[in-house]
Amino acid sequence: MLFRFFTTALVLAFSVNGFSKSPAIQKAAISGPRYIQVQAAGKPDASEVSRWTITPPAQIDSFAVHGNKIELFTAQNLQLNEHYYLKFPDGTRRFLIPDGILDSLYSDKALGYHKEGKNLNFRVFAPRAKWVRLVVFDHYDSPAEEELQMQRDKNGVWEYRSSNAWYGKYYGYRVWGPPGEGEMFDSTVVVADPYSPAVVTLNHYTHPAKTLILPPVNYDWNGDQWKAIAPRDLIIYEMHVRDMTADPSSGLPDGERGYYSSLIRPDQRGGLPYIKSLGVNAVELLPAQDFANIEVPYRDAEAPVFNTWNPYARNHWGYMTSYFFAPESYYASGADMLPGHYCGADGSQVKEFRDMVKAFHKDSMAVLMDVVYNHVSQYDYNPLKYIDKFYYFRLNNDGSFTSQSGCGNDLKTERPMSRRLIVDSVIHWMKDYHVDGFRFDLASLIDWKTCDTILREARKINPGAVIIAEPWGGQYNPSGFSDHGWAAWNDQIRNGVKGQNPRDGLGFIFGKWQGDNTVRSLQRYILGSLRIYGGQYTDVAHSVNYLASHDDYALGDFIRIGLGDVKENQRIADPAENAKLTPRQLKLNKLAALFLLTSQGPAMLTEGQEYARSKVIAKTDSPDSNWYKIDHNSYNKDNQTNWLNFNYSDMNRELVDYYRGLIRLRKNHPAFRRAQPNQIHFRREQDPLFISYRLNYQGRSYFVLLNGNPQKTQRFSFQDKNWAVLVDGEQASEKPLRPLADAQVEIPPSSGMVFIRTP
Repeated sequence: MLFRFFTTALVLAFSVNGFSKSPAIQKAAISGPRYIQVQAAGKPDASEVSRWTITPPAQIDSFAVHGNKIELFTAQNLQLNEHYYLKFPDGTRRFLIPDGILDSLYSDKALGYHKEGKNLNFRVFAPRAKWVRLVVFDHYDSPAEEELQMQRDKNGVWEYRSSNAWYGKYYGYRVWGPPGEGEMFDSTVVVADPYSPAVVTLNHYTHPAKTLILPPVNYDWNGDQWKAIAPRDLIIYEMHVRDMTADPSSGLPDGERGYYSSLIRPDQRGGLPYIKSLGVNAVELLPAQDFANIEVPYRDAEAPVFNTWNPYARNHWGYMTSYFFAPESYYASGADMLPGHYCGADGSQVKEFRDMVKAFHKDSMAVLMDVVYNHVSQYDYNPLKYIDKFYYFRLNNDGSFTSQSGCGNDLKTERPMSRRLIVDSVIHWMKDYHVDGFRFDLASLIDWKTCDTILREARKINPGAVIIAEPWGGQYNPSGFSDHGWAAWNDQIRNGVKGQNPRDGLGFIFGKWQGDNTVRSLQRYILGSLRIYGGQYTDVAHSVNYLASHDDYALGDFIRIGLGDVKENQRIADPAENAKLTPRQLKLNKLAALFLLTSQGPAMLTEGQEYARSKVIAKTDSPDSNWYKIDHNSYNKDNQTNWLNFNYSDMNRELVDYYRGLIRLRKNHPAFRRAQPNQIHFRREQDPLFISYRLNYQGRSYFVLLNGNPQKTQRFSFQDKNWAVLVDGEQASEKPLRPLADAQVEIPPSSGMVFIRTP
């Protein structure tokens, strides 16, 4: 409010007195070595501009006024490590934000630490630093052993060459730069290397970290290579590393659950054995790059931010990345989140992550990573903030962080070395960990040049690399990603089939039309949402179809609430009884699954969707009064709210088996993933809630019948009885369940059927 008043007052002074006082400057930036751009609230007078000066002293050689935009040209180069101000005749001044001047700097040198000849070389890009020191530690919790001055090259890379091996030791950087408003240089803070392949972190909301210097290891991949799964064949299972084994129902002992190594153990009900039993051919890991696990304490007046929103003071999902090259160490065997404890000290997270990928590959599943390159962690000692905030981040005109991500700290991906950081990270995970692809969080915040570079460089390594956008964040743009060759989450099929939010409108499976959906839009989703039919995509392979993800309500809970069986803020008296599907809930879950897995385009399920998982808030010691209510945003709960309960999977086995049958159907009948639009023929039905179509593919014919009407049984007539049932309201199979007994069939309310023509 004060800032708005001040700005208004300055505008008034300008309009009345013609800049007799300091002008209302909206933005002032250093755009080149000798070039400053200023934007004022009004058109300034040239005679007044001629009296402007720069401090520390830099002579203004000339200027030009273009309406409310002013260009200043200096006689000498402005120094990157100075904090310059534009000074006005009345003595006031405005900080000159270093902006375009930074874009000219670029280096191809290997960053981080690398063995080069006999030396171990350390390099960090810190373009505006006055000095950088390499700080070496014998132990992760010991005082510094050495502090060594690094040397800057002409492109802003600071280097130190050591003849010592230092393997098994730890290091970080102290960085000092020009002081002033908006700056975050702090030489008292040791930050880990942004290119750290492994970090040890302290369990605290500041997430103090040191880089572990790993000895050279020739990991035995046993011939493992990237999986080559065509995009239209993908059946993705979105999952969280801990959720798949952390609950006791996984069958693993106490102290051995929730880790990379737990995930791939064969002796359990959860983890990889469970995922394999579903038949999916890809997993998508929620963020597993090192992230800030802990938020500021809840309602602590001494904390830097007063936390009123997160009573758990935890970040479970991982969408606050700290180190883009390091595996999350909390998922390494034996790690915990106890205050004062450390995670990742021995670097075992590196081997265990590789073991995990190799095990999934052995079972014919691709491994995709959910990655967050649009913003960084909020409260921790994130190295990019302390190395150079003005280089790495998008900032408001007052130098504060923008927050189009909704999480603060938006990364300035268009900076050349920011782009290189992102692309290097993608390459690192592909080459060092054999990761098969990525889903990019809030990808619309990543500039197009970076997007194009990511796709090009990933496909150089693996021509079949899977690149998926979450196509929003600042703007909604799935069609733009398709134009650039990316796949993207298709939220429109999600909304049409079941709705986005139960309070904002329900979709087809409820017998309703959410938003502006019609029978035509539902048909378009079945075809793969192609642009020629009014969809978003130029290629069916770009439409990643899903009905639920980690965000918002789980599909099972959406249906419970949509049917009115549970109220949004109702306290659940018996979570187990709530988790058990009623006949009506089961029907809607099956119909949703049938629609999804017979539609063209890559398909994605989220963990627990196959048993209509219910995310009831677990009662814990945390000061959360919402226990036993259904959660729609469980990002902060590392407890049974999120952990998969495999007892409930057994309890709802009919739905699990239905999903398994549909997945087998999709895998064994390419028509449901490879058909072209001219091979799909919709029939005109009197009831718009009844969708029927014939599918002809490679000499085989199918009929798919989807009845979204909750009140009406539909009747469908065949010309002959040479058909067999693959899917009905009870079962789903890749093989015929029974021959067609009568040329006319009935499809009960809220159900569907699939038929195949027999010889």
